[in-house]
Amino acid sequence: MQMRFDGLLGFPGGFVDRRYWSLEDGLNRVLGLGLGCVRLTEADYLCSHLTEGPHRVVAHFYARQLTLEELHTIEISAVHSRDHGLEVMGMVRVPLYTQKDRMGGLPNFLGNSFVGTAKFQLLFALKILNMVPEEKLAEAVAPVAGPGAEAVAEQPAVSEPME
Repeated sequence: MQMRFDGLLGFPGGFVDRRYWSLEDGLNRVLGLGLGCVRLTEADYLCSHLTEGPHRVVAHFYARQLTLEELHTIEISAVHSRDHGLEVMGMVRVPLYTQKDRMGGLPNFLGNSFVGTAKFQLLFALKILNMVPEEKLAEAVAPVAGPGAEAVAEQPAVSEPME
């Protein structure tokens, strides 16, 4: 995840003009500017969310499993991107544990402010990619349940792509 210029946590990405780019080509163009060597494909697609309101946005969410070496490379590339220090304040690793006090780690992290559907996307990915056992995820969400938290428990294990 990234700390954005406005103090909110979010995922790397941006707007894609579908007149000129496929979703994946546009996403890779945007990611290339901010992270360097990441290339996502249709196989990395997880889900989409429609945001209602004056500015309707469809947020498409992709995820890729990385080796520790690949993660280090991305973190180093991100510091040298043109957006670092302007639109993006830095990369943030999500703690995938809960401390004995039941607040430290993931529960505290979830208490931060997230942009748009980022918190829902994070919880959805943690669940369907089995990055945190479901019972541990439910425990982590309980102290800070907020927008998106309760909806994750009701989500199916697989999300259908939006056309």
